[in-house]
Amino acid sequence: MSSQRLTPFELMEKLVSFPTVSRDSNLPLVDWVQDYLESHGIVTHRHYDETKEKAALFAHAGPNIDGGIVLSGHTDVVPVDGQPWDSDPWTVTQRKNKYYGRGVCDMKGFDALAIWAIVEASYSRLTRPLQLALSYDEEVGCLGAPPMIEKMLEVLPKASAVIVGEPSTMLVVTAHKGGIGYATHVVGFEVHSSISHTGVSAIMSGAKIVEWANEVNAANRANQPSQIASMFDPPYTTAHVGMISGGTAHNITAKDCHFSVDFRIVADEKGDDWYEKLMGRVREIEADMKSVRGETYIEVTPRFFVPGLQPEENGEAETLVRQLTGDNGDHVVSYGTEAGQFQHRGYSAVICGPGDIAQAHQPNEFIEISQFESGHQFMKDLLERMEKS
Repeated sequence: MSSQRLTPFELMEKLVSFPTVSRDSNLPLVDWVQDYLESHGIVTHRHYDETKEKAALFAHAGPNIDGGIVLSGHTDVVPVDGQPWDSDPWTVTQRKNKYYGRGVCDMKGFDALAIWAIVEASYSRLTRPLQLALSYDEEVGCLGAPPMIEKMLEVLPKASAVIVGEPSTMLVVTAHKGGIGYATHVVGFEVHSSISHTGVSAIMSGAKIVEWANEVNAANRANQPSQIASMFDPPYTTAHVGMISGGTAHNITAKDCHFSVDFRIVADEKGDDWYEKLMGRVREIEADMKSVRGETYIEVTPRFFVPGLQPEENGEAETLVRQLTGDNGDHVVSYGTEAGQFQHRGYSAVICGPGDIAQAHQPNEFIEISQFESGHQFMKDLLERMEKS
């Protein structure tokens, strides 16, 4: 690969051309980015998942000292299956004042800007380092960031501030909810439905857990929110079951039922507490099942955990990004990001990126050109600050 310095738009075009849906490998994208960065003399590092089909990529530019700034994004995108796109989702298309394509908003637009910035940094005289962190499997529970962060702490000088570029319309987001999910397998006992009282339906027993999630949401909605909870919309922890499967036939009590119980947890509550509440209800339902057939059971397995992003008092990342953007408002989001995971490992973290989260995952996903240009200006201002500071 030549050492040509691509523009942010050219970089975004290239990144979008890789269909890095979470269910598939991201290695073609990682290969290309690694080659591109190394063509500019930037040393890169990979961390593979257990399948060796996906990898995180991180890099360092500037002096080999602690106290740098991390630009963090994810490489995976959600599927386009069944969505009514008006153009090829894997080709960036401009229509009027918008760029269309899968990931232009969430979040290959920011990734392109971050890659541009670290290449420019490699040609600058920085007084503090700039690091790039690109993870995998963010869209399925922020699974790729924690092992990436641990590897970064092993091989790179410790940065002090992280900017996670999730789409925030370039506003400064200082808090988000945490997320925790539990794969749930209900094992029943099959009999003909005409004598269902002698068997145990895994689906009907599992439905009691789903109904418990509805009851949790109703109770939390009725409670007076705490000061931190009141910052969010909605101002309470939510429980959710998004997919469910099971059963053999319509006239047989279901042997198996599979689903995940997921929580979006306000930042001042603990995931362990919600796990205990879930398990309290699970144990009650399981006891009812076993009273009919002793071999039945419910298996609950942790699926993902994303710590919430807590507001920081005099946080370095927040202070820096407020100075660069001029935004002094209070902004929080209810979705989880890698910012909470970086903060959990001792980094100061903030969210700020181009685009509107309302466009994420949508058919005809787009980013306003003005937002992309604002992100570019932000990177220019950041590099200028890092040369002077």
